[in-house]
Amino acid sequence: MKIKDIVRLALNNISHRKLRSWLTILGIVIGISAIISLNSIGEGMRNRINQQLSGLGPDIITITPGYTRAAQYQFERYMQIVRGFRGEERPLTENDLRIIKSIPGVSYVNGIISGRSNVTFKGQSISLNIQGVDATVWKHIEITKLEKGRYLTSNDRGVVVLGYRVAYKIFKNEIQVGDVITINGQSFRVVGILQTSGILGVITDSTIFITKDDAKKILNIHNNQISSIVVKVSDIEKVDEIALEIEKRLRIHRKVSEKNQDFTVTSTQSIREQVMSIADTTTFFLTIIAAVSLLVGGIGIANTMFTSVMERTKLIGTLKALGMSNKKIMTLFLIESVIISLIGGLIGIGFGIILSDLIGRLIAEFYQTVELERNQSIQLIVTPQILAISLILAVCVGVLAGLIPARRAAKLEPVEALKYE
Repeated sequence: MKIKDIVRLALNNISHRKLRSWLTILGIVIGISAIISLNSIGEGMRNRINQQLSGLGPDIITITPGYTRAAQYQFERYMQIVRGFRGEERPLTENDLRIIKSIPGVSYVNGIISGRSNVTFKGQSISLNIQGVDATVWKHIEITKLEKGRYLTSNDRGVVVLGYRVAYKIFKNEIQVGDVITINGQSFRVVGILQTSGILGVITDSTIFITKDDAKKILNIHNNQISSIVVKVSDIEKVDEIALEIEKRLRIHRKVSEKNQDFTVTSTQSIREQVMSIADTTTFFLTIIAAVSLLVGGIGIANTMFTSVMERTKLIGTLKALGMSNKKIMTLFLIESVIISLIGGLIGIGFGIILSDLIGRLIAEFYQTVELERNQSIQLIVTPQILAISLILAVCVGVLAGLIPARRAAKLEPVEALKYE
């Protein structure tokens, strides 16, 4: 019997047990579509984070109070810049700022004063993030572009630049350039509005930027303490080198050793690497979780094939009596198993693509519901690689699930098989 005859016989056997075959195929369809859709979520998340982090500026270094070596906390430290970090840690000061300015390769240094205060516009009062910045260098370091108006200048007093959400989303009435808002009882005129910063800039979008002198008055700060320091270097290739030099000089200035260091120095490049590593790990585990359902589908194939061997014991005996070899008997059942998994894999790929598109639409709708920009939504990505891997996995599951039943069929003795009732 030739291979094409074996394939024809396998297809005939599958078609004669349609309900059982389709139920088995369904298990593979669910597994493959789950792998594709969950992987597309992970890839979309990874791609979106990559886009957002690429805008953080690879030439930026941040310094915050407190210290930790743990990589997973580095990104949180970065976010503390815009939250107005307050804690028991020894604060940073203007003296630290001067030390950093003296380091070769440092282009700009921005000492930031952060906190929260009540902001009122047209009778509506909301507690928001306030950032006091050095207006002379802020526009050179700030990575978010202007939507309208201008940045702060060194001569400014009583004026603000608003994050995107502050201007257009947070208050009932939109705030425009030229409008007046009240912060902690003091009036400020809006001179600029920043563009949206995306997913990772939600806090920046919800922040109001003022000069450091105004921030000290608003936030009641009467000393030279600052919340955080942002540094821009002249050469991207030397970011790590300059970050180490900042650590070294600040330790000497603050009279601390590496062991009891009381500040954290982080480059945006290291943040990017750490966050992307987390995103990659998340994608991997999402795919592994989905693969469990494919394993269940494989068990379904094995069960179907064992049942098929039992039902066709007499047929196997007849085929062997007519001279069909053990190898061809085994091939027959393996082909049946592979055909079932291949059909399930192909249908699963189709359903996976459709499901990914549906999930993507739901995520986009969710972003609109929570008043985030639609273009900030995670765009789900179905890569050709995952489609190919999914199909290969389906076939491999078919082979592995059918291997033991096929071997069992091949080992049946013709005489015993013909006697089977």
